[in-house]
Amino acid sequence: MPRNTSSSGDVNDARNELAGRLRELRRASGLTGQGLAVSLSWQPSKVSKIEHAKQTPSDDDIRAWCGACDAEHETEGLLAALHTLETRHAEWRRVLKGGLASFQDKHARSEEQARLFRAFCPVYIPGLMQTPEYARSRFIESARQFGNVQDIGAAVEARMRRQEVLSDTSKKFRFILTEATLLYTLCPPGVMLGQIGRIISLSMLPNVRLGIIPFETFCAVAPQHGFWVQDKDLVTIETFSAELNLAQPPEVEFYTKVFETLAVSADYDRKARALLDRALETVAERLGSDSEQF
Repeated sequence: MPRNTSSSGDVNDARNELAGRLRELRRASGLTGQGLAVSLSWQPSKVSKIEHAKQTPSDDDIRAWCGACDAEHETEGLLAALHTLETRHAEWRRVLKGGLASFQDKHARSEEQARLFRAFCPVYIPGLMQTPEYARSRFIESARQFGNVQDIGAAVEARMRRQEVLSDTSKKFRFILTEATLLYTLCPPGVMLGQIGRIISLSMLPNVRLGIIPFETFCAVAPQHGFWVQDKDLVTIETFSAELNLAQPPEVEFYTKVFETLAVSADYDRKARALLDRALETVAERLGSDSEQF
């Protein structure tokens, strides 16, 4: 599979393009970086960081920059570029300032419109399949990383509400997990036992298609990271620092092809159930002996 050049690379390209446009405006105005900083009462390092795409400007920064450079006519276009960039690259620290629950509600609104969901999950159980206990473990991890601990209970409730979308038979869901997803120790074994049981139950829904890639199966595409594809409109990728939202048709087409390639490696129906049963046995063996880790 050729290297994908249309995901985070395009986000960086967009950030560099915005920085370049701001730098050109400053030069066209005859201002040095030092002069612009003085006129805006900024530290010179701020101008340098923005122009070298080391710092993303705020809306107010762009307005002030355009004003100082006598380029107010460029403001709206630059703000549009900034907002597109922010949508494509949603940094967790900024996104989660509004709380974990509100972020779940944002996804719920997006899911109301979509009709076909394709999710590849090599590490975590997908949110639409999580039990409350498993979801709580995931949100606690986010809280440890980003310091937002106030609304974990509300976030769990919001994620459970999101799962109501599964009962809408006009929508179709295709989930592909790796066997590793069932066996990573990311929560207490007792929680994982309940989680695997939940997956078994949801896999029986008429609009849900579950595939599991066994350890021993050759993968034509390495399971580098998880992603979601909604209809033919949007690809969502979660990284450690941000959520990437890719909406250009070539990007969506690329990830759709990756999904279908991975789907060929997956087991379904009775074979998938055998893998779930095997995972249940493995996790049950951990129960008690590993629970002290939590």
